[in-house]
Amino acid sequence: MEYGSKLLEKAVDHIAQLPGIGKRTALRLALHLLQRPETQALDLADALKSLRLEIRHCKKCNALSDDELCVICSDPRRDERLVCIVEDIRDVLAIEATAEYKGLYHVLGGKISPMDGIGPSDLSITGLVERLKTEVVDEVIFALSASMEGDTTQFYIHKQLKEFSVKCSTLARGLAVGDELQYADEITLGRSISNRVLLQD
Repeated sequence: MEYGSKLLEKAVDHIAQLPGIGKRTALRLALHLLQRPETQALDLADALKSLRLEIRHCKKCNALSDDELCVICSDPRRDERLVCIVEDIRDVLAIEATAEYKGLYHVLGGKISPMDGIGPSDLSITGLVERLKTEVVDEVIFALSASMEGDTTQFYIHKQLKEFSVKCSTLARGLAVGDELQYADEITLGRSISNRVLLQD
């Protein structure tokens, strides 16, 4: 496609690198930004720059945060004796949307997947173990995807936690096998949290 402008072409190429966005959608978005007030496009550029340069990982749970501790870890109303293990920040947002869970989280940063070259050392499993050494935790909830990789990750971490006197549970299988947690509806996800089941040794 001939754009008539190298600058427009460059913008379209970059926008099209975002997931789920093809060249036509990228062109529509680029043209939309050109039609809006200049400040809107510049504010977007500043927001993206700040997002990339200033966001960090919470030192406690590994979730994305603006500060050293995320808003959940620094909230005194949360139950610190309850830790929910999730794959990424999208799962935290999905569970928070149910308003059923009042504990803390631990974000792994993915799941064990040998096919994708992701092993235990690529995830924040060590950080979780260190947490349990220093914090008083009564229960760990595994809220991982109902898939082979999710189950493998859960099995591996469960073995790492054997030395601790902590109760381990997993989400009730109201979630379909193979489903990603972030795409589950709020009612199903909320029931899965409420009806979690204990893992057997």
